[in-house]
Parts: sequence; structure tokens; C-alpha cells
Amino acid sequence: MRRAKAKRKTAEVSISINIDLDGKGTARTDTGNRFLDHLIRTLARHSLIDITIEATGDLKHHLTEDVALTLGEAICQALGNKKGIRRFGSAHVPMDDSLARAAIDLGGRPYVYLDLKIKSGEIEDLKTEDIEHFFASLAQTSKSNIHVATLYGTNDHHKVEAATKALALALREALSKEPRTSRTIPSVKGEL
Repeated sequence: MRRAKAKRKTAEVSISINIDLDGKGTARTDTGNRFLDHLIRTLARHSLIDITIEATGDLKHHLTEDVALTLGEAICQALGNKKGIRRFGSAHVPMDDSLARAAIDLGGRPYVYLDLKIKSGEIEDLKTEDIEHFFASLAQTSKSNIHVATLYGTNDHHKVEAATKALALALREALSKEPRTSRTIPSVKGEL
């Protein structure tokens, strides 16, 4: 089974995350930040990854960053040696006025490109810079190459939610099993 547990405990945060990559998209999370919880539930639902998070922290910034770092670590652990995965995924998602695109490579080279076109400094109860940092931290510890862009839109909440849904669908595709190559690592180098 492709499951993992990851923990992070510092002077600033205490985080415990359980995931199942072959789940049904259920999420149990109460970080104390409603918009962060909303993004995680959205990511879980559309990636079909079951995610359980217990997290407390001193500041929203630390909590957001460290939840993403711990979630990325859990994803990386659950993927193991990555034999048989598709590795790449991409998706476009509309949400009312907004359209977002995401592409991901689970190839082990962390990188993030974001162009969310957010105009406000805060969405609901989370600063824009923390939302962007969430995506970057997730890419770092999941060892993923993530490109996410909002192509257009007027409502910042819709832009971020569409981007999160697009990333979730891209992730779902990338981590899914490819039956024709179930015993091989998806790389000409023979390792990821």
C-alpha cells in the first residue's frame, strides 16, 4: 500500500500527517486556519489522496509552511521508489470567472513556478504570500517540479481554488499506476 506518516515538531509547530495515495479523497484537517484547511480538503478530494492532519503552530506563516513541508514529505515517502507511476500529470480547471493550469513531474527535482495572478494581500484568513509559500514548500519536500498558473480570472479566491484543483488533478494523474510499466521506474536513467 502507498501510505505514509510524517511528523514535524519544532519550537514553532507540531504536525502529524497520514496519507493514502490510493484513497478516496477524504480529508480530516483542523489547522486552525480555515482557508488552509479548505485548500487541503480541495487537494485531497480531487487528487483522491486521503489526508489526515493534526497541526498546531504559533503563527499562520509557520503553520502553512510546515504543513506543506510535512505533506510533501509524506507524499515522497508514500511513492517509494516510484516504480510504475505515470510520473507526469497536467490539468486545466475552470472555476466561475477563473481558469487555472497545472503540470507536475514527480521526477525528484524540486522546482516551483507560480503565476496565480492574485491581487489582494489576503484571501479569507490566509496571506497571499503564505498561499504561494504553501505550493513552494510542497514542491520542495515532495521533490516535485510543479508549474501552476491562473490564466485569467477576477476573484482571487476562485483563482487559488482553481489552481489547487488543477494541481490535485495533475498530481492524481502523475502518481497513478501505469499498468504497462508496473515494474519499471519512469526514467531513462533507471532511477528518480
